[in-house]
Amino acid sequence: MSALAWIAAVSLAAWLWLLLGQGFFWRTDVRLPPRREPAEWPSVGVVVPARDEAAVLPGSLPSLLAQDYPGRAEIFLVDDGSTDGTGDLARRLAERHGGLPLTVSSPGEPPAGWTGKLWAVRHGIALARARDPEYLLLTDADIAHGPASLRDAVAASHAGGFDLVSQMARLRVESAWERLVVPAFVYFFAQLYPFRWIGRRGARTSAAAGGCVLLRADAAERARIPDAIRHAVIDDVALARAVRRSGGHIWLGLAEHVDSVRPYPRLADLWRMVARSAYAQLRHNPLLLVGAVAGLAVVYLAPPAALFAGAAAGDVAAAVLGGLAWLVMTGTYLPMLRYYRQPPWLALALPWTAFLYLLMTVDSAVRHYRGRGAAWKGRTYARPEPAPEQR
Repeated sequence: MSALAWIAAVSLAAWLWLLLGQGFFWRTDVRLPPRREPAEWPSVGVVVPARDEAAVLPGSLPSLLAQDYPGRAEIFLVDDGSTDGTGDLARRLAERHGGLPLTVSSPGEPPAGWTGKLWAVRHGIALARARDPEYLLLTDADIAHGPASLRDAVAASHAGGFDLVSQMARLRVESAWERLVVPAFVYFFAQLYPFRWIGRRGARTSAAAGGCVLLRADAAERARIPDAIRHAVIDDVALARAVRRSGGHIWLGLAEHVDSVRPYPRLADLWRMVARSAYAQLRHNPLLLVGAVAGLAVVYLAPPAALFAGAAAGDVAAAVLGGLAWLVMTGTYLPMLRYYRQPPWLALALPWTAFLYLLMTVDSAVRHYRGRGAAWKGRTYARPEPAPEQR
């Protein structure tokens, strides 16, 4: 066989392994189980870190205020140095909509060694603990919750014995770039952290989705959350690993009624979202970067290249093997497109989307070595620490 055919064969073998041996990551049926309500509903402190979120709060905060929760619940929104009136807007929304009690406060600028978000989370957890809640819901300011979202998560944690229940919010897919990039973002995440593996006791794979994390308060204390992860850029994965290391049982799945209202209308917006943390995911290791780039090229770019180049050159083996690899790739992406209610033909564009992610990852490394590191909302963490490694 030609060199191109051998590369296509390696890609096909990789896809067959991903199809069957990576926790069936491509399936989208890991959801919260049917609700089994506890005899007594535990109290919950809802912590919302918010920095310059006035544009999205009207679409998210009212959904938290309106939670249909039978137990005691209170919201603590931490205004992390906003310059757009986020805190005042939150108070006005609470006055207008009523519902759950809301406390708005600000911790000031984070000290050295803390990311801004985690410093805000620390402040919010401290406020919540003054009310002695049994659970903490950590949710981002751009996340809208269905009326029974909190109720369903608490019931799932109680019935399943989970110390952490996290739902991957359904991200917005309205612009052309969002349709191309966003479903793939969740698909790639699930490939790295198969949801089925995460829910097993004693599993090594740990992850959470930072937009919606329900955490038992005693588990947070055992894991020293958030102090133990205060410098983590990928804070949701770091949080899950810390809980797992302290003996906690965790669960992660796709959300039914938890949605992000944050728009990413342009490619530049999505690029910043990915590039700010992609190299941290690789532990800022150049060798891992080279491996990731090579892996993306062989797994995602080689199949269509082998198909078209092989067909043009009369290399039947390369064309057939490349076509089969592309077919398996396309089939594994279809469930995620269905979950996001997108047309099936977008699955054929996955190699192009993977190429964009490859460029975003390289750009993330370039930013790191130029001292710009993880930049977000006016703050730059030039040399951020990676999330703690799995143990």
